[in-house]
Amino acid sequence: MFKNFVSLILILLCLSGWAQTDENGWGVKAGLSQNTNGELKNLSNDAKFEAEAGIGYHIGVFGNINLSPIYLRPELIYTKTQSEYDGVDFELQRLDVPVLVGLKLIGPLHVFAGPNLQYNLDSKFGNKDLEKPNEDWSLGLHAGAGVQLGDFGIDLRYSRGFSDNEVEFLQNNFDNTPELNRLNIDQSELILSLSFKF
Repeated sequence: MFKNFVSLILILLCLSGWAQTDENGWGVKAGLSQNTNGELKNLSNDAKFEAEAGIGYHIGVFGNINLSPIYLRPELIYTKTQSEYDGVDFELQRLDVPVLVGLKLIGPLHVFAGPNLQYNLDSKFGNKDLEKPNEDWSLGLHAGAGVQLGDFGIDLRYSRGFSDNEVEFLQNNFDNTPELNRLNIDQSELILSLSFKF
């Protein structure tokens, strides 16, 4: 499935490069996000912890296919996020593959939405590397608005996962007794991006 999806993205990027209008093309993007994960459950003593929001970052590439007044924008993004549970940091690295459909409004303003396929690369709770979650792939949604000023763009979007993707791990408590934990790694994010189109 991963190879097929990456092949689709590469085809879309090539098509955007072959298109005839000035608004088609590809570009690079980067930015920051504020994110929270799902609940952390200590299965040994039934304790539950909510995530405190953290700051993450992303960097990636995108294609733009103009179908005026709408457009298609596939993206391939490396994302790193961080949340905190009761003083312990949780870090997650993943690949995001949103495929957005946008609508040009007035002047440089546009809105967009679309599905986001996520592949989890690595995660760490405190200084402990976690095992793979129950699902490597998960599905989410990106939706937002942006402004395009020539080749430069800025957008603000909301991202949300649809599935309950979880990882279980053992963590020693204060007296070094191992306790079983379950962490929901699906995230809710507010993402600010800057982009440059070639």
